[in-house]
Amino acid sequence: MAALNPTTCLTIAGSDSGGGAGIQADLKTFAALGVHGTSAITALTAQNTRGVTTVHPAPVKHLRAELDAVFDDFAIAAVKTGMLGDARTIRCVARELERRKPRWVIVDPVMVATSGASLLDRDAVRVLIERLIPLADVLTPNLPEAGALTGITIRTPRDGERAAMVLRGYGARAVLLKGGHGRGREVVDRWFDEHGGFEIRHRRLPFDAHGTGCTLSAALAAELARGRPPRTAARRAVAFVQRALAHACTPGHSALRVLAQRPR
Repeated sequence: MAALNPTTCLTIAGSDSGGGAGIQADLKTFAALGVHGTSAITALTAQNTRGVTTVHPAPVKHLRAELDAVFDDFAIAAVKTGMLGDARTIRCVARELERRKPRWVIVDPVMVATSGASLLDRDAVRVLIERLIPLADVLTPNLPEAGALTGITIRTPRDGERAAMVLRGYGARAVLLKGGHGRGREVVDRWFDEHGGFEIRHRRLPFDAHGTGCTLSAALAAELARGRPPRTAARRAVAFVQRALAHACTPGHSALRVLAQRPR
C-alpha cells in the first residue's frame, strides 16, 4: 500500500511525445519506485521511437514559473536534470537550485544523442561545467558525454578513471559513468566518489533501448529521496533499469525498445 504522503522528486527535462524518455520516462520511474513525481519541462519535442523531428524550447520565464510552482508547494527531496538544451536554460536551472537548495541533485548531462549528434553548443557546455555540475551530488554521463566534457576519449577503465577525476574536479561530488556505449559482452557502469570507486557489471542485451539514461538518473533520484546511501542508491538504480530492460517492449514501428517501469 502506497504511503499517504509519499516522498516527492522533481525532474527538470524535456518532454518525449513518444513516451519512452524524458519527462514521461522520469515520471513513470518515480511512480514505479513509490515517490511522487513533479516536473518542470524545458522543451517540447516531437519524437517517437524513430527519432526527434522538432524541438521547441520553453521560454526561460515560463520555466522559472514552473520551478517556482513546484518548489513553493512541495517538499522536494531530490531533483534530477535531463535535457536542458541551451545556456540560458542551464543558467535558470542553476540559479533556482542554488536558491532552493534541495537535499539531492542528480545531473544527467544530456549532451550527445544516440546518433552521435551534439545537443549542446560550446557556450552551453561551458555554463554546464561552471554553473550546474558544481551543484551535482551525482553526475551521470555516458561515455560520449564524459568524453565531451573532459576531452578524454574513453576506451579503457583507466580512461574512465581519468575522466571521472576531471568531472569531480569540476565540483560533482560523485560520478556514475554509464557504460552502455562501451563494447563487449558486459556493460560496466562505474561509480567514483571521494572514497574511491567500484564497478557494476551486467550482461549486455542483444537490442537497443530508448530512455535508459533518463530512467537510471530518475531511479537514482528516487532511491536517494527514499533515504538510501549514495552507493546503495546507485546499485539499486542500475538494478531497476536491468529489470525494466528485461520487460522492454517495442510499442512503435522501429526495432527500438522502450523500457517498462513496473511498480514494486
